[in-house]
Amino acid sequence: MTKTLHYVFDPLCGWCYGAAAAVAALGKVPEVELHLLPSGLFAGAGARLMDDGFAAYAWSNDQRIERLTGQRFSERYRSHVLSDRQQLFDSGPATLALSAVSLCTPERELDALEAIQHARYVNGEDITQADTLMAVLQALGLEQAAASLRRSDGELLAANRARIESAKALQSQLGARGVPSFILETNGQRQLLNSSAAYSNPQAFAEQLSAA
Repeated sequence: MTKTLHYVFDPLCGWCYGAAAAVAALGKVPEVELHLLPSGLFAGAGARLMDDGFAAYAWSNDQRIERLTGQRFSERYRSHVLSDRQQLFDSGPATLALSAVSLCTPERELDALEAIQHARYVNGEDITQADTLMAVLQALGLEQAAASLRRSDGELLAANRARIESAKALQSQLGARGVPSFILETNGQRQLLNSSAAYSNPQAFAEQLSAA
């Protein structure tokens, strides 16, 4: 029996980055089809300026995530991203880049998400810029997706909107709040999973889904 796991996330969500090991493990479970859905939580109206107070809050939260999950938040990220007052906290561009991958090479979207997260949290790169995102995609060999992002034509924009709307509708249906959200679908039945094990024991979380 094939099960679908809908993973609702935002590329600027630190807790989503913290769950990366669990998501990678889920992507290797043969009987579980992983379906990525960006929520647009920090895009559009959800974007904001990176001021001193928000940067301090983000770094404190990031350190908590690192202690819990082992995911690295580098000093370069702190000095080049959180300290940059010209850089918006806006996941719109990264979300659009992932939608480009989903259109062109959907089986590589998880690779692209991991690379975008690494570019921000480890390399300290500005993933709110299209040029940065195109370079990340090109480094993965995703030239077609990079070209699609460069064009940002009507097809891509429509697909991006549809993905965000699907994510929000699914969360609303299941009463999910925030990201990450893991929603398991089996034989048309959907259930919202407790994501706590995704941080403390990623492999156990994957095995739990396999046995569900």
